[in-house]
Amino acid sequence: MSFRTWGVVLSAVLLGGCFEVNTSQAPIATTYPISEQHRMQAAHHWDVLAQHEAREIIAKRDLWGKPLYVEKHDQETPFSRGFRSLLTSALVEQGAIVRTQPDGSAHVSFDVQVISYDDRGFIRPPQGALTALAAGIAVATIPFNHWTEPALSLIPAAALADTFSGSWTTTGQQEIIITTQVSQYDTLRYSSSNMYYINAGDSEHYGASQTDGHTGLPLSSDW
Repeated sequence: MSFRTWGVVLSAVLLGGCFEVNTSQAPIATTYPISEQHRMQAAHHWDVLAQHEAREIIAKRDLWGKPLYVEKHDQETPFSRGFRSLLTSALVEQGAIVRTQPDGSAHVSFDVQVISYDDRGFIRPPQGALTALAAGIAVATIPFNHWTEPALSLIPAAALADTFSGSWTTTGQQEIIITTQVSQYDTLRYSSSNMYYINAGDSEHYGASQTDGHTGLPLSSDW
């Protein structure tokens, strides 16, 4: 590189420092570190959450030996009916005292918030997705070079898809926040919130109506 070129580069660096290029008139968009969030799309997933919440409630020192009552919702939804039954069963199985009447019991309640996003920004594919895709394409070309039957090229690609497809899913436009709480004498003894992606067609299971706007559980579209 010539001295003239070096001079131009050095001058550009010095001028950049003079004009403070590391400033901005508005905050610059950045991203969070990669994180994971489960997708809830089966009754078994409701049971997984119920088992988790039951363990956490029983482990809470403030609730040791106290009778519990799992509240019903005024307007039941498929999720509220199913989750209440699963949570009640999980509590009983794990040794909690569960009463059928609320008198003298700590009240177990849960709330669902459905969140809909109309315009998400770019979301990167799962880690390794692009590498696996590139590897699959590369491997699939091997039969064309060494095997006599071109249809055999589908075998390596199918094997690769079988290996990785079970761990891939879309983020979707809808999420839910499920909050489980235990209260007694106007005091919260336990509170836990969990977030999940859901399929758009499943939103009514959690109380969000796609037709008239009525909800079975207290819901909000605000974040």
